[in-house]
Amino acid sequence: MASTRIGELGEHKINIQLDQLPKECMYISDLMLTNPKSRSGYSQIDHVVVSPYALFVIETKNYNGEIKGKKEDKQWIVSNRFKLYNPLRQNYGHIKAIQIHISDIKVPYVSMVSFAMRCRFNVDPELRKIQSNELIIYDVELSEYIQRKMNRLISEEKTPTLSQDEIKRIIGRLKELNIVDPITRQQHIKGARG
Repeated sequence: MASTRIGELGEHKINIQLDQLPKECMYISDLMLTNPKSRSGYSQIDHVVVSPYALFVIETKNYNGEIKGKKEDKQWIVSNRFKLYNPLRQNYGHIKAIQIHISDIKVPYVSMVSFAMRCRFNVDPELRKIQSNELIIYDVELSEYIQRKMNRLISEEKTPTLSQDEIKRIIGRLKELNIVDPITRQQHIKGARG
């Protein structure tokens, strides 16, 4: 019961962050797509933000303590107590699942893993730098990091990759593909843990 409430509070904090994004951005949360390369056959993605300059794929983690790991490590460690599958690898799988479904759209992807403020990071320093396309952030930094990353892409590209119509079309397609059936979702959770 308590962990459910903590999870709901974490999602609420993320939704507040997503609602602060620039008006040209759109997002979808709790997206489940078929993914033939996944053990369960599906990928469940916490949040996807579609901006004119990039697609931000966000994995949220609700841990307490020190998060320790390197980009290339298979497992990360939480407070020297237990292991966690490298969330960047997990999110890479999510990005690949999205790319399968919108392969006709060429857009840069930014992988973001958002942790609760109860954590402290002991990760590769470049994973905290805005020039990276793989970012480890705190949940309260989410909208700031997306805005900063967009500003950096604007300074490099000058012109948007996606128009407002294309952004709406991507969100529409992801909503159409989203698997909402509760039985399939439950089977995915069991398969992913197995």
